[in-house]
Amino acid sequence: MVRGWFLVRVELVAGMGRKLKHPPGRIMLVGPNHTLRDLAEAIDAAFARWDLSHLHEFHMPDGKLYGYPDPDYPEYECIDSSTVRAGRLVRRGDRFAYIYDLGDEWKHLCRVGASSVDPVEAFGVVPEKPVPIWGWGWIPDQYGRRWDGDTGEDDEAEGWVPSW
Repeated sequence: MVRGWFLVRVELVAGMGRKLKHPPGRIMLVGPNHTLRDLAEAIDAAFARWDLSHLHEFHMPDGKLYGYPDPDYPEYECIDSSTVRAGRLVRRGDRFAYIYDLGDEWKHLCRVGASSVDPVEAFGVVPEKPVPIWGWGWIPDQYGRRWDGDTGEDDEAEGWVPSW
């Protein structure tokens, strides 16, 4: 269990059936009272997700799956991500996965930092929710579109081959 504020390195490694050659990433500042759902929402915002109607999953070191339980699909067994504090599930150095959109499966690999962090020193204030404090890389559109009017469905028709 992590006590206090901590950092999580999040890298977007795959989505839409493709692996990203140069994964974009973000460093997230997470507090002791933030839930996994808080972290999911912060990751989604940090990776420019604008259509937030999709489900998410966390595959955690304890072997359990955390996400949105759906009473219409009782065979989908997961623990509600809004009921669990992130710091209670992880230890320093732990790795886990975050999947956004269970259809396109945007996969993020996450690693918990090795030391505690002072949120005022790292971010300037104590944030109410997890926040990104550093980042790098090009973030693909969640539907693969490259311009207004692009459907994201026909890369070859335009002679464009994605590098990811």
